Amino acid sequence: MIEMTIDSIRVSLMNYQRVVILKEKISDRYLPIWIGPSEADAIAVKLQGVAVPRPLTHDLLNSVIDTLGGTVNSIIVNDLKNDTFFAKVVIESGSKQMEVDSRPSDALALAVRTGVPIFADEAVLEKAGILLDGETGKPIFEEREAASEGKTLKVSDEEMKKKMSAFYDFINTLDLDDFDKRKS
Repeated sequence: MIEMTIDSIRVSLMNYQRVVILKEKISDRYLPIWIGPSEADAIAVKLQGVAVPRPLTHDLLNSVIDTLGGTVNSIIVNDLKNDTFFAKVVIESGSKQMEVDSRPSDALALAVRTGVPIFADEAVLEKAGILLDGETGKPIFEEREAASEGKTLKVSDEEMKKKMSAFYDFINTLDLDDFDKRKS
């Protein structure tokens, strides 16, 4: 498992869909995940410290877990199938640890409320992770090592388009000049 942070939430200017950008904590690899507008708002509200007059759904979920004697331990983006991400919320209750299936957007909204670490499975990052050029902010597709054969292979443009299928158009329309700027 690789620890991630929420880098930003972006809106595509082409179709107004939201994407949350996770960043690997110890490198410059990013993981874009499409999310709904409600979940994007729920994450952004908490990240920006905006007070809401009544609890949102994710606040309620956190309260229910707490009332039942549990604590959220972490969240894991654990799978990617057919351009759909899957996640788990890891909850501890007494001496038991449970993993509850979740949409990544809901798990992330809960994570920002509880301050727990966010992880991504290495296999997910291999499929959908993106390295960005520090100068241009554009995705870079370097040579990769084939672990099974021990030789270097070039990743073809067609393979990369397939790898990034759901994100390709979106990424090409982003203005990534401010990608490494952090909000206080």
